[in-house]
Amino acid sequence: MAKILANRYVLGELIGAGGMADVYAAEDRRLSRQVAVKLLRSDLARDPQFIARFKKEALSAAGLNHPSIVSVYDSGEEAGSSFIVMELVHGKTLRDLIQGGKVLDEQQALQIIAGVLEALDYSHQNGIVHRDIKPGNVMVTPTGDVKVMDFGIARALADASATVTHTSAVLGTAQYLSPEQARGEIVDARADLYSCGALLYELLTGRPPFTGDSPVAIAYQHVTEIPQPPSIFDSGIPAEIDAIVLTALAKKPNDRYASAAEMRADVDRALQGDPVTAR
Repeated sequence: MAKILANRYVLGELIGAGGMADVYAAEDRRLSRQVAVKLLRSDLARDPQFIARFKKEALSAAGLNHPSIVSVYDSGEEAGSSFIVMELVHGKTLRDLIQGGKVLDEQQALQIIAGVLEALDYSHQNGIVHRDIKPGNVMVTPTGDVKVMDFGIARALADASATVTHTSAVLGTAQYLSPEQARGEIVDARADLYSCGALLYELLTGRPPFTGDSPVAIAYQHVTEIPQPPSIFDSGIPAEIDAIVLTALAKKPNDRYASAAEMRADVDRALQGDPVTAR
């Protein structure tokens, strides 16, 4: 017998699983539409501090209305399970697309990052920093549209006093973590730009800028080590793209792009073969 949440959402097949939640295709019986339901991990669902933050952040995310952001429709609790109801997106995550070290061609990688930055520009203007940009949180539809998901959840975790180790275990973010996040400092929108730089790095080279034996070891490298330019791994990558990636990956937020819109403008220049502003 199918599981029904809130006497409304009929859960169907499991379509995604991660360290933090399982995602099911579902039917919204009240509105007769297909949705995705994310069921939070049981240990998180028992943490009152996290649940309080999660409800607040889900409400903030529900206010984001943009074609490059996966819409949040509803959230709730039932029988000890916390859930959010989202737009059902058909497509693949970037994690699926680059599995096994696959790389994307420069044009495709830049177009995807441009879509992510468009979503971030909108969310930042609305006062929401994503904090968890990574391949598993970016979807590409069969028509090539980019959809970013899970706004607010990383903030709910961080504000529930999760340590770097715990956050990484839950979200798998260590490879895309900004230095200020790794140090446990207050972050602003430029932390998302750092994560975009790490994501673009992996799309181009098949590997993240830093690797290590543990999340803490990787986080330490984000704080202390300078990444090698992507062209070290592929000599065909032009200096303009190296400059974009390394500017986004600057250790100090003031040395990065000032905004998602500014980084997006440079990505657009690179797509058109024009000179970029990054050093």
